Amino acid sequence: MTALGTERRARRTGLILLTVSLALAVLASIAIGTRSLSPGTVFDALTNALTCQGGPFRCPAQSTAEEIVRGLRLPRTALALSTGLALGMAGALIQGYTRNPLADAGLLGLNAGAAFLAALSIYLFALTGPAQYIWFALLGALIAGVVVFGVSAIGGGKASPLALVLAGAAVTAFLQAMTNAVVLLDAAALDAYRFWVVGTVAGRDASVLWQVLPFLALGVLLAVAASPGLNLLSLGDDVARGLGVNIGRSRALGLAAVVLLCGAATAAVGPIAFIGLVVPHIARVFTGPDYRWLVPYSGLLGALLLLVADIVGRVVARPGELQVGVMLAALGAPFFIALVRRRKLVSL
Repeated sequence: MTALGTERRARRTGLILLTVSLALAVLASIAIGTRSLSPGTVFDALTNALTCQGGPFRCPAQSTAEEIVRGLRLPRTALALSTGLALGMAGALIQGYTRNPLADAGLLGLNAGAAFLAALSIYLFALTGPAQYIWFALLGALIAGVVVFGVSAIGGGKASPLALVLAGAAVTAFLQAMTNAVVLLDAAALDAYRFWVVGTVAGRDASVLWQVLPFLALGVLLAVAASPGLNLLSLGDDVARGLGVNIGRSRALGLAAVVLLCGAATAAVGPIAFIGLVVPHIARVFTGPDYRWLVPYSGLLGALLLLVADIVGRVVARPGELQVGVMLAALGAPFFIALVRRRKLVSL
């Protein structure tokens, strides 16, 4: 077997192992919580939910255990799985298109856009729950992404990596200032914003997942389609153009995927920046610079990391819990520092 064939086989094996680990994390997320339930009770509740004709999220619960598993843990697990996958894939794409190893969703103003319209909608319309202001947060992320891409393309006619970073920094600074002005005007907006901005999958029911799922699905498809072109763009615009790549179209496709993935995930659970920052670096250890493998690896690792952090947050502070955004910052920052010191960050 050639070296290339061995490498591909190792990558496929890694994907299978990641999928199995993710399945185990899903089961653990359903079984573990601030309230202890026996494995048999969890199994019965899960079986009843999955065999119900109305679907696992719609059938009425027959007991308190079923209410906990079906009404709280299943939607929470599904949301963590979906948003972790989206943030991991988006992080790999952002770092590739900006050629910046420290890039994440915040770099393109997506978090700031979602935060601004979420806070503004709470202030203007007295919205109280995530299911109510999620559309405004998603719209804010989409508008911010379009503005950053448009501003970075002014003049030269193309959104270069440096122009994207500069435009993203300017838009982020402006939107953060506007958000601060809104939350300081209204105590209710401040309270809701504080809960959203910390980043959490708790307190979200199935309706939140269903609202963002179409955008996440479309973003995943665009990310997979954009990955081969990103391999050529990483060689430089001149080389990619010489190989027949339409630079503007390829970059627009990838950035559309980033906006959809980051925008939907951030609108649903708040800004969780660490996943998009560090997961692609972990994935490169196994995949190298090939984005056809790096993007799916980053998605699976992002989902696994978010689920594990959420599970740990439920256990360490019983009978309460720590939000997943806090857990990722506490666990991830030392790990990222160690990664930087040992690998010096993979050059993009």
